[in-house]
Amino acid sequence: VMRIDILSLFPKMFDSPFSESIIKRAIDRELVSIFIHNIRDYTHDKHHTVDDYPYGGGSGMVLKPAPLFEAVESLKEEIGDAAPVILLTPQGRLLCHKMAQELSTQPNLILICGHYEGVDERVRKHLVTDEVSIGEYVLTGGELAAMVVVDAVVRLLPGVLSSEQASQEDSYAQGFLEYPQYTRPQVYRGWKVPSILLSGNHQEIARWRREQAIQRTLERRPDLLGKAVLSEEERRVIEKVRQKGTEHEH
Repeated sequence: VMRIDILSLFPKMFDSPFSESIIKRAIDRELVSIFIHNIRDYTHDKHHTVDDYPYGGGSGMVLKPAPLFEAVESLKEEIGDAAPVILLTPQGRLLCHKMAQELSTQPNLILICGHYEGVDERVRKHLVTDEVSIGEYVLTGGELAAMVVVDAVVRLLPGVLSSEQASQEDSYAQGFLEYPQYTRPQVYRGWKVPSILLSGNHQEIARWRREQAIQRTLERRPDLLGKAVLSEEERRVIEKVRQKGTEHEH
């Protein structure tokens, strides 16, 4: 069972996301256990102070080092020293499918939700083992980012998704964006489902989907193609799509 510990100033934020859908099923099946810890529980003054003014002046407040060090050390007494300690921060490495796969192989994860104007630098230098960002923007705190990390990681755990193939077939696992999907009715407001999807020819459907995925990736996220492992046929498709694109431009 994978164990995830989350350190937060707002533990109640996690109640709803973790009691719905795939994460709830994973917890119920005992494939993952998730514990939320209030950082304030690791303070020693009557006001449970977790933040202070920054040395050198400036606006905002900074999370103090002591509660975070004590919280992590207390957890490590229980789960051992090896657990990665991840700080959610806009300064971190950008979360991607490959990183989620790496994290999903860990038996334990400790996630720290940053807040205010940041954390004392000694937390970065001497406590955390990694810093992760979910995008190039600033959130009020690391709670939403921690939820995203947990969701991306938990769905990759064996047995969590109904089909063993499902996470392997995810678009990012393949290196492409997903092909267009259609369901009933066949015609809606005059818009028809592509006839090939109704043909029953699974080989042709697979080829069409691959072409569509490549075309969509070229148009929207060409940077992903640099990371994809491509067959000769896929290289030909890319060339064909690129040529079509240049023909439209002229």
